[in-house]
Amino acid sequence: ADQKDSGAEKSHLGFVKRNKKVIMMEKTLILKHISGMLCLLISYSKFTRTRNREILRIKILYYILDEKGHGRNYMRTEVKKEAKRILVICLAALLMAANIKTFVRTGGLYPGGATGLTILIQRVGEMFFHVTIPYTVVNLILNAIPVYIGFRYIGKKFTMYSCLMIVLTSVLTDLIPGTAITYDTLLISIFGGMLNGLAISMCLAVDATSGGTDFIAIYFSEKKGVDSFNAVLLLNVVILTLAGILFGFDKALYSIIFQYASTQVLHVLYKKYQQQTLFIVTGRPREVCEAIYQISHHGATILEGEGSFEHCQRNVVYSVVDGSKSKKVIQAVRKVDEKAFINEMKTQQLTGHFYQKPAD
Repeated sequence: ADQKDSGAEKSHLGFVKRNKKVIMMEKTLILKHISGMLCLLISYSKFTRTRNREILRIKILYYILDEKGHGRNYMRTEVKKEAKRILVICLAALLMAANIKTFVRTGGLYPGGATGLTILIQRVGEMFFHVTIPYTVVNLILNAIPVYIGFRYIGKKFTMYSCLMIVLTSVLTDLIPGTAITYDTLLISIFGGMLNGLAISMCLAVDATSGGTDFIAIYFSEKKGVDSFNAVLLLNVVILTLAGILFGFDKALYSIIFQYASTQVLHVLYKKYQQQTLFIVTGRPREVCEAIYQISHHGATILEGEGSFEHCQRNVVYSVVDGSKSKKVIQAVRKVDEKAFINEMKTQQLTGHFYQKPAD
């Protein structure tokens, strides 16, 4: 009996020791959680704007749900995302600077926005005052007000990356030697405009901008929830009119072709402020709605209908999503229901609350 008691006592002591170790590990893990959360909450208290608070709230939730409890996966993802962002911006700046020195200057065109106004001021200095003005100086001065609008109303990180794009483009434009690929002004207008639209789209895809009127377009797009880049095209008419009066309207008219080609490429590649309407006939409406929300963070409406051929009940899911997310949404719906019948239409105008992911 004494041996049994001593054995039971030893096993109990071992169990207690193991439990103490587990408790200590849990306390350490909890302390790490608390310290990490405090850092995030301190940052949260410093954010005054609702848009930035929403972004940080998502980060806090991600931290809580992290399996390891240290936020390491989140940090790795963030580092990769920021590295990709910087790389794309550098490539876009190089492309835009090369486009200015090869196509724009060779054709004597005016791209519009801050870039076009900078080139116009440079040519006025050369033609009328015989002074060579550095592209960097003029471009940075002209972007001062748009950058303020970005910091004040759009997002600080968004504006910081946009400043990187502006500075890199300006410096590279002054450093890269001019090379003429062709002297055909029409070809220069078309292909130069396409390259310009590609460079701007690359920036916008990683939440940055090339500066100038793009800041204004994004500001109105977020305020009104509509694509404002066509309005920017109208604002550029003023610059082209002034250029036409000073240097002749033939180059100004070719510049309109340049800007039109740029705007069309931008519409094809960048669809954040364009909406797509989806009508989905499916036998699994609840799962389809969940898939739509998981991808786009947009809700959906389930409509009850009747098939005209078989006269059986059909469910139709109606939803409006971002143009940039529509393909992913359709792929997710296909995974949920392979037999779903999907009709996708471009939304011309939308009135009411429509969620847009805010710029950081």
